Amino acid sequence: MIDKLVIVESPAKANTIKKFLGGNSKVDASMGHIRDLPKSKLGIDIEHDFEPEYINIRGKGNLINSLKKDAKNAKTIYLATDPDREGEAIAWHLAYILGLDPKTANRVTFNEITSKAVKEGIAHPRSIDLNLTDAQQARRVMDRIVGYKISPVLWKKVQKGLSAGRVQSVAVRLIVEREEEIENFIPEEYWNITLVASDIPTKTKFECKFIGKDGKKIELHSKEEVDEVLKNLEGAKYIVKEIKKGEKKRTPAPPFTTSTMQQEASRKINFPIKKTMSVAQGLYEGVRLPEHGLTGLITYMRTDSTRISEEARAAAKEIITAKFGEQFYENRYYKTKKDAQDAHEAIRPAHIELTPDEIKDSLTPDQYKLYKLIYNRFIASQMASAIYDTLTVNIDGNNYNFRANGQTIKFKGFMVLYVEGEDVEQTEEFTKIPELHENEEVKKEELKSKQSFTEPPPRYTEASLVKALEEKGIGRPSTYAPIITTIIARHYIEKNQKQLVPTDLGRVVNKLLIENFPDIINVEFTAKIEEDFDKIAEGKEKWKDVIRRFYGPFSVTLDKVEKELEHVTLEPEVSDVRCEKCGRMMVVKYGRYGKFLACPGYPECKNAKPLVETIDVPCPVCGGKVQVRKTKKGRNYYICENNKGVDQGCNFISWNKPKPGEKFDPEVEKEKVAKKKSTRKSTKKTSSKKTTKAAAKKSTTKKTSKK
Repeated sequence: MIDKLVIVESPAKANTIKKFLGGNSKVDASMGHIRDLPKSKLGIDIEHDFEPEYINIRGKGNLINSLKKDAKNAKTIYLATDPDREGEAIAWHLAYILGLDPKTANRVTFNEITSKAVKEGIAHPRSIDLNLTDAQQARRVMDRIVGYKISPVLWKKVQKGLSAGRVQSVAVRLIVEREEEIENFIPEEYWNITLVASDIPTKTKFECKFIGKDGKKIELHSKEEVDEVLKNLEGAKYIVKEIKKGEKKRTPAPPFTTSTMQQEASRKINFPIKKTMSVAQGLYEGVRLPEHGLTGLITYMRTDSTRISEEARAAAKEIITAKFGEQFYENRYYKTKKDAQDAHEAIRPAHIELTPDEIKDSLTPDQYKLYKLIYNRFIASQMASAIYDTLTVNIDGNNYNFRANGQTIKFKGFMVLYVEGEDVEQTEEFTKIPELHENEEVKKEELKSKQSFTEPPPRYTEASLVKALEEKGIGRPSTYAPIITTIIARHYIEKNQKQLVPTDLGRVVNKLLIENFPDIINVEFTAKIEEDFDKIAEGKEKWKDVIRRFYGPFSVTLDKVEKELEHVTLEPEVSDVRCEKCGRMMVVKYGRYGKFLACPGYPECKNAKPLVETIDVPCPVCGGKVQVRKTKKGRNYYICENNKGVDQGCNFISWNKPKPGEKFDPEVEKEKVAKKKSTRKSTKKTSSKKTTKAAAKKSTTKKTSKK
């Protein structure tokens, strides 16, 4: 007979928890969800008040039987799935499978997998929170209705096999609209004038920016305006009119929430969002440390709260004062935004005494990078502000105004440990300013003018898209990574280095959805639905009421669109390529991987081939057309149409887009490729050595403990 049966989602989490439970206890893993809606049909009984038709997930029969067997032999069962809505729903489904009453106190949660947290959780079980399960159920049902009802519209008008998602489609819309903004952007000319001056006693040079005239700001938009200013400055004396000295503080960023961790990991360690969450999951569930065994290293990684426990705050103080000194510590509390769920603490180290460098050999390179980021961010959040001495000098010449800004760091504070990354580079410029006095004349060394043009908004990156989704109230901490993963997997969006770019397919799908479902594929509507889900989780709304309110207008729109499409035939775009099998002119079609050419004589003629994209720069070797192709991982490369393979035809092939007049050296290109390959191999070897070293340590620890 088992005294305690604890059920969690993953084997890694199960192994970490096992070591904290004494006596005759067992920890099983459900391997995520065990019940879900069927894939083969809608799975929601709309006629009977949207009742979901859950089924056991295919392939989990043996696991379910094993869980039932263990449950029968257990005195007490604890459902210890993750502490969020998804985890609550998994616990609810487990209760159904095992025949447990959800009102019985058998649900336990812990924000971190430490001995204290696990034992405290098991000592204070509660009943399943049906409000949380209802909130998850509402999201699942609404997403299923939108996906399964709208997707057939795409099949009729674009291509079979395409799909639409309630939240993902809005994310695609944001990316497409940003791309259109960039394409339609008209650059505006502007000019800057810089005075390079020097103080007369020391001849130290410094730069001042042109501000305006007679205390009024002037913007320069043409060379004529610049020439007029320069002409009026001929023979001018430059006098220091005002010196302002001040002090500026820079406060540390708060501990990580899910979205800020995803953004910072993207900026600082170049992790895609999906990778960040995967590595964080491993750190939360447990890593084997030589002297501690399996140890959960961070608190729960799906949170929108910046709150931290008093115990963690005290531990941070101890480390800061010991390592840096009393003056570097400041007890800080951060405000959590008003619509945050605040169910969990911020993401922080679970064992603050375990520094990143101390346990580096037990971590993979990726785990080390992310753990160090989380650790340093948390410690820095409890440190004193950085202090700068600031200096602003206003200089006049013939009534024209120039300004120099300077700053020097007086006290580094938290910046000795951590500085937050920026999505966009800071535009404020600082210069080193010599000791000056008011009414003192400075010498003009040079007047420089520079023409510039306004730039379009940047494309979204994964980090900036997550930030935009959070700011607009679209999705929640657990959904950001799946949203981005899904729209890339569907080939609606592709990654060009770090930038997210809509594909032709993404543009077509987006246009069709906006034209036909403007009220659904809508930022405000999606944000409002998220608020409704939050109200369900708080017990302020019934989940079926939310679905009813949504479905009424949605079904009317759907009926209207289906009637309009009934007699519509989408005329495909005719290409200038003739089908070599039957002679018809081939047409442009859309598939999962974007555009392709197909014979309009289908099904008699089934000829199809890729639609090759070319660039407007001729091949630097033979002058032929340069084609853009993709690797299996979706990376672009450039190849001449006359390149027929090894030692056949033109030898031009390159990772870099050729420029007009550029010369191509195939040997140099081979060296570049070889260097990249050797770098990858050495990285893998280093990683492998670290893993082997860690494994050897574990083995030694085990042998020692057996002795």
